[in-house]
Amino acid sequence: MADIITLAVIVLLLGLAIRYIYREKKRGIRCIGCPMSADCKKKDKDSCK
Repeated sequence: MADIITLAVIVLLLGLAIRYIYREKKRGIRCIGCPMSADCKKKDKDSCK
């Protein structure tokens, strides 16, 4: 029973992370972890590295 609960929690966390990334990319934010990502003036995709 504990294995099922652990698996369910892991699947839930993974699903929430994927949903968050999908929403942020849909809003047009290139670098999700960058605090300046919404206001970034750089045009190329590789500028946030």
